[in-house]
Amino acid sequence: MHEPPTTISAPAPDLASALLQDLNPEQRRAVTHGEGPLLIIAGAGTGKTTTLAHRVAHHIVTGTDPGRILLLTFTRKAAAEMLRRVDGLLRRLEASPASAAGPDAHVLRAAARTLAGRRVWGGTFHATATRLLRLHGKNINLDPSFTILDRSDSEDLMNVVRSELGLARTDRRFPLKATCLDIYSRCVNAQERLDDVLQKSFPWCRDFSEDLKVLFSAYVDRKAEQSVLDYDDLLLFWHGLLSDPVAGAAVRARFDRVLVDEYQDTNRLQAEILHRLRPGGTGVTAVGDDAQAVYSFRAATVRNILDFPNQVPGTTAVTLQQNYRSVAPILTATNRIIAQARERHAKDLWTARPGEHKPCLVRCQDEEEQTDFVVERVLEHREAGILLRRQAVLFRASHHSLALEMELARRNIPFVKYGGLKFAETAHVKDLLAFLRLAENPRDVMAGTRVLMLLPGVGPKKARDLVARLITDGAHPFAAWAGARAPAPAAAHLWPDLIALLSGLAGPDPGEVPGQIHRIRALYAPLLERLHDNPRARLLDLEQLEHLSGRFPDRSRFLAEITLDPPNHTGDFAGPPLLDEDYLILSTIHSAKGLEWDSVYVIHAADGNIPSDMATGTPEEIDEELRLFYVALTRARDFLYVCCPLRYYPVPRRPTDAHGYAQITRFLPEAIRPLFDQPQIGPAAPAGADVSDGATPATTVTAHGIRQGLKEMW
Repeated sequence: MHEPPTTISAPAPDLASALLQDLNPEQRRAVTHGEGPLLIIAGAGTGKTTTLAHRVAHHIVTGTDPGRILLLTFTRKAAAEMLRRVDGLLRRLEASPASAAGPDAHVLRAAARTLAGRRVWGGTFHATATRLLRLHGKNINLDPSFTILDRSDSEDLMNVVRSELGLARTDRRFPLKATCLDIYSRCVNAQERLDDVLQKSFPWCRDFSEDLKVLFSAYVDRKAEQSVLDYDDLLLFWHGLLSDPVAGAAVRARFDRVLVDEYQDTNRLQAEILHRLRPGGTGVTAVGDDAQAVYSFRAATVRNILDFPNQVPGTTAVTLQQNYRSVAPILTATNRIIAQARERHAKDLWTARPGEHKPCLVRCQDEEEQTDFVVERVLEHREAGILLRRQAVLFRASHHSLALEMELARRNIPFVKYGGLKFAETAHVKDLLAFLRLAENPRDVMAGTRVLMLLPGVGPKKARDLVARLITDGAHPFAAWAGARAPAPAAAHLWPDLIALLSGLAGPDPGEVPGQIHRIRALYAPLLERLHDNPRARLLDLEQLEHLSGRFPDRSRFLAEITLDPPNHTGDFAGPPLLDEDYLILSTIHSAKGLEWDSVYVIHAADGNIPSDMATGTPEEIDEELRLFYVALTRARDFLYVCCPLRYYPVPRRPTDAHGYAQITRFLPEAIRPLFDQPQIGPAAPAGADVSDGATPATTVTAHGIRQGLKEMW
């Protein structure tokens, strides 16, 4: 059962008005909209987060119980930031002159300020699904103690099933485990049949359609046997929960208001969840920008936001068009660029920031000249007062920055590149989490196999055999192992300790999560030192993980959070400490979404790179590449440079002159280029310059003179 709603009296009008004082007219209209479905089309830099936070706060100050508000965001960090702003707004209201208005105003403010951060349901689709499935899963015969497979574990389980079915034989090129999981995931999230997905997105795999159907069916069965869910299952089972008459009614009864951020990045399954969560759209707010829909490779579809008014009758659409980020010349250019999209919600962003500089379109002879230009301009801006970390170099693919990275290192210019191995994907962290997952769910074969293979002398076959005993034996968890011999002579001294550890962790009183991790670390530390390099740094990581776990009420919540929203990096594996005053930002365009810098450099803006030659097969793909280019350009506040090398070498670091010429990206046609400054760079000397070396006077060279000299050779 859901918590009973908190009764909050309606506020005095002055209190609600005080909340709106810093908003522009469009933002106020969005914030104060009533219960009907609302679509907020928030252009780049138009204060989307501010507007959404104010709408949540407005719901609270106008009487909605915070515990009956659901805020769905793209990342956990975005939800935390949103709720932090909500709390800040409510605290500001408490101190405002309007606080004296009305007999109930003080009670309302105190209640709202106390409850908002703790009781608003805020998080990602996957995290919210996990929470609801724990609460209501029994209604659809789902064991609430399920554990969650991360991406790599899902691939490994898919590969186990793939091998058992004999699909890994070497006489044909059957798709690898990662591709198989990509296909499976696309079917689930796009709600499309396998044959259609293969036809559109994986045509080279069409011949394996029947085998893939068998593989995916076996993969589904194997997850059920082990009581595990992958990322896609979380959404699928939430959708199923809402489809059940009893469970669906209970979930819907929890919420009066549902707000979805970054709606342009949702997939078809997520859109169906929203429609089933609030049939008719009452209390629904969807926020996003169709011009920034760039995640179709994750099965997101721009159709969700484009078609929202048609899918939800009675929708009110509010467009935010005042941009608070970029100067006017940049906005003028980006407005024209995105206007090339075949289909979009019409908007024309404007700004009160005039700006003196047009964006620059820079034609470079080759990648080397591009690198020199970027580095020199970065340093010029640094000397003019723009810190390196307020500047960013953006690119379509990670390898596009390799030459630049080498030059930055040569010139001793520090930089940070977005990307790399995530903390929870490192081997030692996955090892420790496997102990916890196995204690939480002894049927989790991938976790059990990983734990057992840490023991010396234990291979995958022996490990799988032992884990199978846990599934078939209905006795107390790990009793099946207690009576078994050590799986290998080299592991005999560790076997009793492992069984005692896991039995204690799976028992009725395992203790607080930090204590559980501490006990695991004691057994795992000598194994880590034997298996992995750099053991000291890895052990410090696990110590840090132990401290982090103290923020979670139980093991289940900790495992869900660390799997669904893992840290992006660990400082111990980022290399030596960056003992410098500043650093330049390098980032793929996808990773830059939602961020901004004073000066932005978009490199390799040539057809084949932008748009990528791998994403020009359909008009829809080209439209998405246009939106991705638009995202890159709209990250800039004051200065924007778009660089296009005209000469490309197929093997850049080999001594060969073989090369080809590139064309400037098709997204900058001749009609748009006058909106850019187009500086002349390269070795050409300025007019009137003395280019002689000082040794001999310069002489005039003519074609006739060259021909005469040629004749003298005969």
